[in-house]
Amino acid sequence: MKQVQKGFTLIELMIVVAIIGILAAVAIPAYQDYIAKSKWAAANGEIAAAKSTYDVEVFDGNTPILGFTGTGAIKIKDGSTANCTNSLTYTAATTVGSLVCTVVGGPGTVAGKTITWSRSADGEWTCASTALQKFIGPATTCTGA
Repeated sequence: MKQVQKGFTLIELMIVVAIIGILAAVAIPAYQDYIAKSKWAAANGEIAAAKSTYDVEVFDGNTPILGFTGTGAIKIKDGSTANCTNSLTYTAATTVGSLVCTVVGGPGTVAGKTITWSRSADGEWTCASTALQKFIGPATTCTGA
């Protein structure tokens, strides 16, 4: 009587392990890039949302500030959030200023990088970042390092 083979041979198992290793070697860096892009986008979303508040304050003749006013109305988010540490500059005479976010946490490729939205005197906003362009997306969104 002929005996039927049960299970896998050692070489078959080694081939499967090698294939999984190759897939992991490709997938892990791609996943890290995806996480870095996601963290940068979340931080940019937080600081970019403050642009409209900044413009409203300027158009109302007020000085944009970080934090709370005496009446408790939020002007522009101050301090750290899950994704950003914010700062603001403003020159009243020209209405020129900038909103800066330093990315909090995330992969080392974007952690600690800055996103700077700068406002010109005519109200046009431009973006620059110290993160690599591949984590930002198209240069029309923001200019990277």
